[in-house]
Amino acid sequence: MAFKKRLTEIKAFIPTASMADIAFLLIIFFMVTTTFDVDRTRVNLPKSQMRIEVPKGSAYVVIYKEPGTENYGYKFSDGKQMSTPVASLTDLEAQVSAVAAVDPTRPFVIKAEADTPYRIIDTVMDIFRRAGVEEIVMLTFQRTKDDTE
Repeated sequence: MAFKKRLTEIKAFIPTASMADIAFLLIIFFMVTTTFDVDRTRVNLPKSQMRIEVPKGSAYVVIYKEPGTENYGYKFSDGKQMSTPVASLTDLEAQVSAVAAVDPTRPFVIKAEADTPYRIIDTVMDIFRRAGVEEIVMLTFQRTKDDTE
């Protein structure tokens, strides 16, 4: 018995109806799990023995050395927006006071170069005290056993 040859070819078919659903689910997943950094200023942090996690939503004050000079600059973030440069210490005090007036329990983080003179950090801490800030965290780099310093 001879078999008849089929004239129609069966084409491969990949169902793509659910691809859009999968793409939207992936987009939502990545949007929900992505973290947002409020400050990306690179500073050489001082080293310390202890490690304390910085609470989410903390306000940041960054003290950095301006390139090519001996002057220090300041950046401020309320914990929700990216940090922006501050023109003067008076402006910094106004911004810190505004955030502390809304939520005095919000932690404030000082992020400063390791070689920043203490008088500059003390000035920022005085601003926090006058604004009524209750919790201050100094950002440091955790020292490891291999560090000889």
